[in-house]
Amino acid sequence: MKNICFCIQMHAPYRLKRYRFFEIGQDHYYYDDSETEERISWLVENSFMPLCQTLKEMIRLSKGKFHCALAISGSILEVFEQFTPEMIDVLRELAESKCVEFLATPYAYSLVAEYNENDFRDQLEKQEKVISDLFGVKPTTVCNAELLYSDEIAFNLQKWGYKVAMTEGAKHVLSWKSPNYMYQSAASAKMKVLVRNTALSDELAFHFSDPNWVNFPMDAEKYAKALAALPEDEELVNIWLGAETFGGRQRAETGIFDFLKALPYYALENGIGFVTPAEAAKKMPAKDVLSVPYPLTWAGEAKDLSIYAGNDLQQEAINKLYNVAERVHLCSDKRLKRDWLMLQDVNYLHFMNHIDQGATNYESAYDAFINYMNILSDFLQLVDEQYPTTIENEELNSLLKTINGQEKEIARLEKELKEKKAAKEPKAKK
Repeated sequence: MKNICFCIQMHAPYRLKRYRFFEIGQDHYYYDDSETEERISWLVENSFMPLCQTLKEMIRLSKGKFHCALAISGSILEVFEQFTPEMIDVLRELAESKCVEFLATPYAYSLVAEYNENDFRDQLEKQEKVISDLFGVKPTTVCNAELLYSDEIAFNLQKWGYKVAMTEGAKHVLSWKSPNYMYQSAASAKMKVLVRNTALSDELAFHFSDPNWVNFPMDAEKYAKALAALPEDEELVNIWLGAETFGGRQRAETGIFDFLKALPYYALENGIGFVTPAEAAKKMPAKDVLSVPYPLTWAGEAKDLSIYAGNDLQQEAINKLYNVAERVHLCSDKRLKRDWLMLQDVNYLHFMNHIDQGATNYESAYDAFINYMNILSDFLQLVDEQYPTTIENEELNSLLKTINGQEKEIARLEKELKEKKAAKEPKAKK
């Protein structure tokens, strides 16, 4: 039986305020709350909320046969709680349906997987905890920011206990292979890999309302028939999109929400079911091995990191930011640690791209770079005040070992105390 794995990534960054050179050392708050609220309110009203309500309707009308996945960053959940708490409520309702899988993704929607292995794990764990606390579910499938993936990332994920990862169906990686199969990572036989069907996903994301597109106008019946016409043995079609596709890039008047609502009916009529990534990995064996030796994303023509790290401006920002990782971890200042986390958002790097800056108010890539680097300069000064750059690496490593040793000892003592308390408690009578 053919199945659709429908996945939506939901994220929007905190907007950075205009930060001038003379403010360095004077102003330590970097965010434009007014602009952030205005942007997120628009997205919630026009995109995120109608999308979630439509997903609820799809589950109801299909009598629970429609299943999907959501990859929601921890930072946007913070934004929701601060400015639009009604989004938390509707996401809880989706979680309660048991038809939605919540995926693990970096808390700050960052490219940390490429630059700092330990912090990548920390961000996944931090996001998982928030998902668990808010919605009562534990993510087990990893959907990295911008679908960032490589064999090295897959190896780390399996080392940490994950068994399913998601990546882009780039032609230079797949070659003659179809994206419509379950794959096994070349880095680990234990890691299953789902591959996005780029053509069918982008048809909705970028071409749905394009009158010049070959399949225009697109409707749910036509789309379902196209899926049903795929080779019989291609049993898994991965349709993954950014949440802003619905009501944002494709406005409501294009009929995108009506299309979505009707899709389960026509899919089921054509013998097509719906699965989440975890469900697909559980029921489908891997057909082949997938090797991804270099970082892969879903962005741009090259499907690599060039949109985010392809020019000197972006490289300068990335190097400055991640070079202080160890010093930030030594700090006790919670606000400093939070700023370091938030400043990793991939959108800030995207804004520095000369070709495609994304949704930004900056006049140019250089304008975005100068604003970000002014903020980063102030931030780095604050880090240097706590752990100066004059501290040698050997001394820094010694401090890290001491702190790690203390943390392990505390964890051991807490476990020992818990066991002693449990031993003293009277056993329940049979």
